[in-house]
Amino acid sequence: MTTNRLAVWMLLACNFALLPWSVELPAQDAQKPFRAGAHAMDITPIKFPISVNGGMQDRQATAAHDRLHARCLVLDDGKTQLAIVVCDSCMIPREVLDEAKRQAAKATGIPAERMLISATHTHTAPTAAGVFQSDPDKDYQKFLAERIAQGIAKAHANLGPAQLGWGVGKDPTQLFNRRWKMKPGSIAADPFGKLTDAVKMNPGYQNPGLVEPAGPIDPDITVLSVQGADGRPRALLANYSLHYVGGVQPLSADYFSAFAERIGVLLKTEKTEPPFVGIMSNATSGDINNVNFAGAAPGKRAEYEQIRVVAESVSQAVLPAYQKIEHRAGITLAMAEKEIELGVRKPTAEEVAKARDIVKNAKDGLLKSLPEIYARETILLADFPATVRLKLQAIRIGELGIVAIPCETFVEIGLEIKKKSPLQPTCIIELANGYNGYLPTPEQHKLGGYETWRARSSYLEVDASPKITATVLELLNQVRK
Repeated sequence: MTTNRLAVWMLLACNFALLPWSVELPAQDAQKPFRAGAHAMDITPIKFPISVNGGMQDRQATAAHDRLHARCLVLDDGKTQLAIVVCDSCMIPREVLDEAKRQAAKATGIPAERMLISATHTHTAPTAAGVFQSDPDKDYQKFLAERIAQGIAKAHANLGPAQLGWGVGKDPTQLFNRRWKMKPGSIAADPFGKLTDAVKMNPGYQNPGLVEPAGPIDPDITVLSVQGADGRPRALLANYSLHYVGGVQPLSADYFSAFAERIGVLLKTEKTEPPFVGIMSNATSGDINNVNFAGAAPGKRAEYEQIRVVAESVSQAVLPAYQKIEHRAGITLAMAEKEIELGVRKPTAEEVAKARDIVKNAKDGLLKSLPEIYARETILLADFPATVRLKLQAIRIGELGIVAIPCETFVEIGLEIKKKSPLQPTCIIELANGYNGYLPTPEQHKLGGYETWRARSSYLEVDASPKITATVLELLNQVRK
């Protein structure tokens, strides 16, 4: 080829390459569409009777009033896939959830470290974690792990083009701090015989010793809404700081399931396919309940009525927030997790010896009094390691932040995390990825009360909450844009 002919060929090639249609790619090739999938997996046990925890004494359920579910949501921005699961359970130990993640990762390819699995804290579900005098059925633990994994796999199979949005509603009407500062001399000795408590949990209606609540409430209801590309609702994840409601017999998913059903009705999702999945996760509610002890005792309600009242109230508060949400498809995801090591408040040899005597002398071998019940907890805690490892997580969904903590977390901890988070809004899902008992602040530890009494339900070091808060804020900064 001569020099002149080569120059002409190169000029034509360059002009051809500059034509607009020659360099543009189809939109679907330039960026994969955002996808989401959801599924509510039944985790109701298949054999009865079964142990139910959530109290000082064990209970045995012989049937289910309503079904229990693992409500699963899978999100995929084309680069990152993650799963969020909320289970109708009081609390679930880490080993069960780690096994569920292992099975789900094998089935879906979603890395285990991109899965958040939590418990609602209904007090009328099968025992999955040993607390007080309730011990888990190993077969149910195995069944639970398998069902959670299957639920994630089904949500993953339901992945389809989606658009997301979020907002915040408010409902202060259903929340009360259950820890009350009391007048001197109005609190009995704790289970260890000490008179150092300055607060009392659930002190009774209009108790003459009441001074003031020992902490705040958090009325926010954070809402993550998932719609299909056609604008039809596919899932809604809510987050609210309410311990549970109760007033029901086991087995029951409490108000968490009632909310999931009611919000689906309000959003007119009856004919949605795949079925719409409503999800209520528990926020920081370790010291929050649905009872106003400053007021007079309410009239007696029918069984299961109060959970419907609360579900209706919270659903109606979500609705205006939902209606203001602007859904969009161009959402990106990020997730990070970190393990930290915290100390365990272990009993001394002298305390263990005293506890063994108390249990030995219990009438008919039954542990009924608080000193007897906590003596057994003291003996069991003696076998705990000196430190434990906790898994903490942070998720970014667009500009929304989600934090996961494996404890019954006091509300002021959640308020601090929300205030300091680089992502707004941010919500906290508690009882996630394991169970490590109550998480009071150091200041609340000084006040004492049930949530601080050393047991398998409260054993982390006094300074655990500042360390956890610092770590999740570090994770939030890591996942921010």
